Amino acid sequence: MGSSGYFETAVLAVKEAGKIHKKYFNQKFEINTKGTPFDLVTVADIEAEKKIVEVIRGYFPEHNFLGEENNYDKTDSEYKWIIDPLDGTNNFAHSLPIFCVSIALAKNDKLLLGVIYDPLREELFYAEKNKGAFLNGQKISVSNIDKLAGSLLITGFYYDRGKDMMETLDKIRQFLQLNITGVRRLGSAALDLCYVACGRASGFWEYVLSPWDFAAGKLIVEEAGGNVTGRFGETVLLEKSYIVASNGKIHKDMLDVLK
Repeated sequence: MGSSGYFETAVLAVKEAGKIHKKYFNQKFEINTKGTPFDLVTVADIEAEKKIVEVIRGYFPEHNFLGEENNYDKTDSEYKWIIDPLDGTNNFAHSLPIFCVSIALAKNDKLLLGVIYDPLREELFYAEKNKGAFLNGQKISVSNIDKLAGSLLITGFYYDRGKDMMETLDKIRQFLQLNITGVRRLGSAALDLCYVACGRASGFWEYVLSPWDFAAGKLIVEEAGGNVTGRFGETVLLEKSYIVASNGKIHKDMLDVLK
């Protein structure tokens, strides 16, 4: 391993989670709900998070964990692993092949590392602070598009079916009237952010995301030359947040629409 071993450990953990995804994908398995009928959890979510924590604790037993599916006892460590064991659960549960595993590491709430793995496409996106962003070992960068017209954007609806959903639909309408190429709703915020980072889309927004949804992707976008803020351009902290990500060149134009 490298000097710290953090990156190698994260890669090992996402690959192990990916094996679990592949084992269950397109098979029959129990599907449960969390809070709302459309906030799903599967055996793959539970098993993958358990495996990720097991792998990381094998190397860094004193570190803290923030995971989507479980609560973990807090330690005195300044390091925290932020884990989404299966981002895109609703897709996964319906055999739609758009999902991933996302792991970030923060020290005193400053992101050091982000690793996101799409096991079906075998795409490993990653970034370390101040070291650039990569896809399967190749350096990636955001798109060069400098205006909304001609941009491809991505959004998400989270689990809201009320005001936030209606506002998102209204913003989609506004963006489309500005002659963007189109809006996609893929169902995995972590992958959405990766796609901005590697130039497949020029921007992404979503009203409510949890830290495990965006932490790794935020760092990957930033290290690829992009920008990630709240809807008013504010700094995003590692807490439930409104997220706007872009190649940087269209960021102000996106914010003007989303305010």
